[in-house]
Amino acid sequence: MNELTTEIIAALAQKQDLDEVFRHHLEIAINQLLQTELAEFLGYERYSYAGINTGNNRNGSYERSFDTKYGQLNLTIPRDRNGRFENHTLPSYGRHSDNLETTVIQLYTKGITTAEIAELIEKMYGAHYSKATVSNMTKAVNEQVQAFQQRRLASQYAAIFLDATYLPLKRDTVQKEAVHIAIGIRPDGTK
Repeated sequence: MNELTTEIIAALAQKQDLDEVFRHHLEIAINQLLQTELAEFLGYERYSYAGINTGNNRNGSYERSFDTKYGQLNLTIPRDRNGRFENHTLPSYGRHSDNLETTVIQLYTKGITTAEIAELIEKMYGAHYSKATVSNMTKAVNEQVQAFQQRRLASQYAAIFLDATYLPLKRDTVQKEAVHIAIGIRPDGTK
């Protein structure tokens, strides 16, 4: 058994929170990955003589927190002397994973109000999202959907496939309604 499985078994035996075990190991793994990314970028390992007179060296690090579904990670982001290193592990200027945003958008598409979503997120994750924040997240998705719906269609199609699927729709009561799907194939073979 490795250290992670030993800690998981110990946490289960003591009825502790597994999220903390995962958070701790995720934090260690991401910090190691960031150091490896910098070593790959520079072309030499830490303390290696290969790095002497290369024109770019390690230049310390800075602390950054990153929120995940397992909790807050405290990360040490390495830097290079010339300021050219950009890690690919974490999004630039991002402070949290998009799991929460994905959940919010999925709840909104199911017909749950922004106030209910904000309340659910606080109960489930402990993260406070105001109704306005939830509304802004869903507005961005709505704008993309509207742009897709209002795009111009091609003037000719070689074939058109039409279908419908019935989905439960909540208005006053829950009823199944048809959602029509149309796929057009252009003469060049693209959809």
